[in-house]
Amino acid sequence: QVQLVESGGGLVQAGGSLRLSCAASGIIISINAMGWYRQCPGKQRELVAMLNSDGSTNYADAVKGRFTISRDNAKNTVYLQMNSLKPEDTAVYYCAANIHSPPFARREYWGQGTQVTVSS
Repeated sequence: QVQLVESGGGLVQAGGSLRLSCAASGIIISINAMGWYRQCPGKQRELVAMLNSDGSTNYADAVKGRFTISRDNAKNTVYLQMNSLKPEDTAVYYCAANIHSPPFARREYWGQGTQVTVSS
């Protein structure tokens, strides 16, 4: 069974940086897109950044120029480098990946979430 395990969240002051990691494990045939979402209390989960298998990326407007998504295919791991953090970046961050793992066809998998808190 596929698992996504996130790490790297925590408490940081405004203007600081954090790096999130998400490693996929299990019987994995292939991984298509991998990315990050976040959810603030009382709000819907929103896309932060996505890295597609062709190398193309998508970023939320709110994080463009501050966050960078990258991927280590050999380790089935995706990273999110977050710089110039703002209090409004405070949220639970979730890793998501589109993975082909038998006996299933491609489907979305989610991590358990990691808390990021930015103090002013």
